[in-house]
Amino acid sequence: MSVSCLMQLDYLLRICIAAICGTAIGYERKNRMKEAGIRTHFIVAVGAALIMIVSKYGFQDQIGWQNTNLDPSRIAAQVVTGVGFLGAGIIFMHRESIKGLTTAAGIWVTAGIGLAIGSGLYFVGAVATVVIILGQVLLHSKIKFLSSPKTELLLLQIANLPGAVQEIHKLLTHEEITLINFKAKTDDELPDRISLEIIMRTDEWFDMCKLICTLQDNPLVKSAEF
Repeated sequence: MSVSCLMQLDYLLRICIAAICGTAIGYERKNRMKEAGIRTHFIVAVGAALIMIVSKYGFQDQIGWQNTNLDPSRIAAQVVTGVGFLGAGIIFMHRESIKGLTTAAGIWVTAGIGLAIGSGLYFVGAVATVVIILGQVLLHSKIKFLSSPKTELLLLQIANLPGAVQEIHKLLTHEEITLINFKAKTDDELPDRISLEIIMRTDEWFDMCKLICTLQDNPLVKSAEF
């Protein structure tokens, strides 16, 4: 087998390893039901590895030409810019919370892993993949000092009775919820109800569905959503 064929096989091996690393990171994201999963991370890793290979080896026939100045880092550097646009499309504002930051960062680092493997740094790329997956698992575990607070918007319709607002306020504080903003107003069309708009901060693993069920069991609460 010629040297050229062996080199091509080595390039294909790099793309395959990058694909495996991207798939592993995407699998962890998919299990957490995030916006970008296996396919997105797979494509980003393969694409980054391919661009790195082209950047590093695709212009070897130009070496030695007069008035030719080659810089292999130029093409690879554009991956960072391109992935930045992809990540920006994943980040969005959901009511009072920003969603998708971790997934966008994951796509960015997946591109970096693809570039590393595409340049021949197999071990570095593989170890970086393991570090990212372990980091995601550990940082999403229910360890208090590792958790990040999250902000939620809770909308309630309660009966317009004396002491109703105070009772709901007491119920929420009992659930160890930090209330950032608490608005109550009555609707002329529904004078028997009070609309509550509550912005609250909770632990990362706080179960909002459980809170909704608790609120719905309260006879004062007519509707609840977040």
